[in-house]
Amino acid sequence: MNQKELKELVEFLIAKDITEFELERGDVKVRIKRGTPEATPAPPAERIIMHAPAALPQTLSSPAAAPVPEAAPVPENLHMVRSPIVGTYYESPSPGSPPFVKPGDIVEAGQIICIVEAMKLMNEIEADASGEIVKVLVVNGAPIEYGQELFAIRVKK
Repeated sequence: MNQKELKELVEFLIAKDITEFELERGDVKVRIKRGTPEATPAPPAERIIMHAPAALPQTLSSPAAAPVPEAAPVPENLHMVRSPIVGTYYESPSPGSPPFVKPGDIVEAGQIICIVEAMKLMNEIEADASGEIVKVLVVNGAPIEYGQELFAIRVKK
């Protein structure tokens, strides 16, 4: 089961107001529990708990439940590229390779700017705006959250 399937499953469960779900496929077991407003004043964040071979992560925050960090004031002409998934940030395609981008580089919308590893899958992250990379906001190899700011781009006029 990949990241996209998990996200679609969580969205379906939310849409159908299902609070608990369990699925087994071979050696992978997925169990999803959601808090309900009636049960607690402030529902806990959703979590996906996976019981799988030791190589896979045991827990993964649900993209639907992960809070988007408060954004600091951004100058008008800067666009923040945010992570579409939870995972580990990598600045280059392989260890020892030069980074995809660095401050001062000009990028086009759709250009690969980093990789986020999630569940042993390497997800290429593309720039969603054209312009100059002003700042890289994450350290190579760092764990990142859904919605976390990765890059500041000075958008072309």
